[in-house]
Amino acid sequence: MTKPISILLSLLALARTTAAEPVLTIEAGKPAAHVSPILYGLMTEEINHSYDGGLYAELIQNRAFLDNSHRPVHWAVVENAGAASISLDTNQPLNEKLPVSLRMDASAASPTNPAALANDGYWGIPVFPSTRYHASFYARANASGPIIVTLAGNDGTTVYAQAKVKHIAAGWNHYELSLKTRAGFKPTDKAKFVLAVEHPGTVWFSLVSLFPPTWKNQPNGFRKDLMQMLVDLHPKFLRFPGGNYVEGDTIATRFNWKETIGPISQRHGHRGPWGYRSTDGMGLPDFLRWCQDMGAEPVLAVYAGYSLRGDHVKPGADLEPFVQDALDEIEYVTGPATTKWGAQRAADGHPKPYPLHYVEIGNEDWFDKSYSYDARFAQFYNAIKSKYPDIQCISTVGNEQPSERRVHSRQPDLLDEHYYRNAQTFLDDSAHFDNYDRHGPQIFVGEWAAYETPYVPWDSRSAKKPPTPNMTSALADAAWMTAMERNSDVVRMQCYAPLLVNVNPGARQWRPNLIGYNGLRCFGSPSYYAIRMFSGNLGNEILKATLDDSMLHYSVTRNNRTGEIFIKLVNPQSSSQSLGLEIKGVRLKSTGTAITLAAPADASNSIDDPTNVVPVRSKVTNVTPVFHYTLPANSITVLQFFILR
Repeated sequence: MTKPISILLSLLALARTTAAEPVLTIEAGKPAAHVSPILYGLMTEEINHSYDGGLYAELIQNRAFLDNSHRPVHWAVVENAGAASISLDTNQPLNEKLPVSLRMDASAASPTNPAALANDGYWGIPVFPSTRYHASFYARANASGPIIVTLAGNDGTTVYAQAKVKHIAAGWNHYELSLKTRAGFKPTDKAKFVLAVEHPGTVWFSLVSLFPPTWKNQPNGFRKDLMQMLVDLHPKFLRFPGGNYVEGDTIATRFNWKETIGPISQRHGHRGPWGYRSTDGMGLPDFLRWCQDMGAEPVLAVYAGYSLRGDHVKPGADLEPFVQDALDEIEYVTGPATTKWGAQRAADGHPKPYPLHYVEIGNEDWFDKSYSYDARFAQFYNAIKSKYPDIQCISTVGNEQPSERRVHSRQPDLLDEHYYRNAQTFLDDSAHFDNYDRHGPQIFVGEWAAYETPYVPWDSRSAKKPPTPNMTSALADAAWMTAMERNSDVVRMQCYAPLLVNVNPGARQWRPNLIGYNGLRCFGSPSYYAIRMFSGNLGNEILKATLDDSMLHYSVTRNNRTGEIFIKLVNPQSSSQSLGLEIKGVRLKSTGTAITLAAPADASNSIDDPTNVVPVRSKVTNVTPVFHYTLPANSITVLQFFILR
């Protein structure tokens, strides 16, 4: 082969390679639109033991003896100790909100052989060495004597910490004590909480509580490691209290916010829609404090007259008390301390009003077969706008639902759209929001998640799958986020759901979930890290960009204050992909940063392997207006470049 022919063939091969490489062209000098300042947020409800046994740090299960009306579940007499029996007692209530106490009759007890009862917590009591726990309970007794409080091993001999209340009075009193665990043992979640008496007699207990160190050392507080994971997501809002949790199975079991305020001794709790009872330790004041602790604003869902088993309240006079209840709730959140409900908030420990810009009226009201949501929404809308004209009202029926289900009598400020989809569907629908009406209501994607199974999350087969998603779902989730981010002039807010799952057997009702935990540890799924990468690297302007026909997914934003450009790229293919980048209209610093999440499609994280799939940060060199970048197989990449000024 002669040299000219060889050169020609090489040039032809190079031309074919270049032609096969997709090119992302970015108009970096002029923004196309503004990024929503509250695009990334969190959605929460009591599912999968998200609160009790999860974020809410209480370690005693059935602390008020109301979880079962026939027997004191999660409580038992300690064997091989003094003789005793326990029973539920409605004749010695602490108050009308906590009408049941636990009666302990000790027939034989001594300082060397006390009679004792124990609580097994939420799949065991977790204990860490050299840690201080706060225990408290209400008690009364018919005989004088101390109560010994112990964090003990399940083996019946190990003691991690112990303290004593010297004397129990005849009437109800509140007792508090500190338990400091010893050093030198391996953390375990196989402990129990023990209350023991040294003398025969009868003792009644109510509201028995045990808290580990909490986030910011707040009483009735949050679990520290889970809160840190949530803060690391940089949420701009928190949608609460749900979800199905706001509706309840019935009107009587809805989230009745007035029953969740005040001290925990005044909170009866209620049956939630996911098969277990809620203590309401996570009440309205606690949700608001949660927002404040994360630097997020509340998105408040109010009960709107429809419950999950079909109960609904007719619009008009029947609905009016519920409308007033919503107005009272808004006053609790936003009212000065001179108002009735603002004064109650101040009494609950927060004199300063909270900001509130968004109220969601109901939840998933497309399920209401009475087709009354249009009229119910209008009644709430009129009342809220009359008293709080600046509050944005969110309809729970969006464009993804049939027209006859939507609100037509009023124009909602936002529409809440929910998308639980197979991963491939998200990948195929990356242009979903591109043609949405920019003059209609804005969009709140209030629940969304990709699942990698061929069947839906509510299929019984999902119970056999891991509680959190794998890399296949994370890739689809990231592709969906690029679609929402590119269109964040109309997609005002979005949040993945569900947020949390206790991974112990029997604790969960749904998959996939973003964050998993047990009593000792927690972990983020690959989707968690994808969201963290996206939410932590976001500009305030959308840059116009075009991508040649490709299986890649993208979004590009710019921070006009710092000069940063963020390019999000998703390669769901099983092979690496070279990408041409052409950045027009600006001069760039020659170095940048790449954050990459890449793993086999079936890879995931778990409680025993929490960091199997995590992002890796690297330096990008030789950045020019036109250059090439190779995306690994099955990867999510965030490129950060700086504009020279």
